[in-house]
Amino acid sequence: MVTQDMPRRRGRPPAADSAETKAKIFECARQLFGERGYGSVTNKDLAAEAGLTTGALYHYVDSKAELYAQVYDDVRARYYARFDDAIAGSEGFVGQLEAVFDAAVALNREDPSIAKFISALRFDVRRHEEVRRLVADALAERERYFFAIVEGAVETGEIADGDQALAWEFIRLLLVGITEGAGNPIEEQALAIEAIKAMLDGRLIKAVPEAGKL
Repeated sequence: MVTQDMPRRRGRPPAADSAETKAKIFECARQLFGERGYGSVTNKDLAAEAGLTTGALYHYVDSKAELYAQVYDDVRARYYARFDDAIAGSEGFVGQLEAVFDAAVALNREDPSIAKFISALRFDVRRHEEVRRLVADALAERERYFFAIVEGAVETGEIADGDQALAWEFIRLLLVGITEGAGNPIEEQALAIEAIKAMLDGRLIKAVPEAGKL
C-alpha cells in the first residue's frame, strides 16, 4: 500500500544542513518520479534514495504530493532561467522559439533526470488528482509565458493581429510533442528540435513549382 501523506514535521533540522539536504531530496525525488511515476514511488523510497530515515524526511516535507509539486517548481525555475537568457539573446519570433527549444535540449543533456520528470509529469497529471491540483497554477503560468512570446510577435508584425490563437495552438502542439518525447534519448530529442527549426526556417519542406513554371 502506498502511503500518500506524511505526518506533520517534528522539530527542525540544523540550519547548516537544511539547504543541502533539501537539494538532495529534490534531486532524488526528481529521479524517482521521472523513472517510476508518482503512483509507484513511496515515502520510504524517497527517504532511502536520499540517504535518510523516513522520520528524518518528515522534517523537510509534509507529503509526497507537496514534494512532487516542489520538485516541479524547482524544475520550472531551471527551465525558465535558461529560457529567459535564450530569449534575451535572440531576435524575432522564430529566433526566440528556436532559442528556447535549444535551451531545453541543452538542460536535458546536462541533467537527463529533468527531462524524464517532465515526461512523467504529463501522465501523472492525468492519473492523480492531487498532483493535478497542486501543479495547475504552474501549468497555467507556462501557457502565459509562451503566449507572451506570441503577443510580442504580434507587436512586431510577425504574426497578424487576430492570429494569436492559431500561433498559440501551434506552439502548444510543439510543446506537447517535445514533452512527450522528453524521456527519449537526448539524440532523439535534439533531432526533433532540429526538425522543428528546419520547419520554422522553411528548410525542411520546399514549395513545389506550379506546372509550367520554373
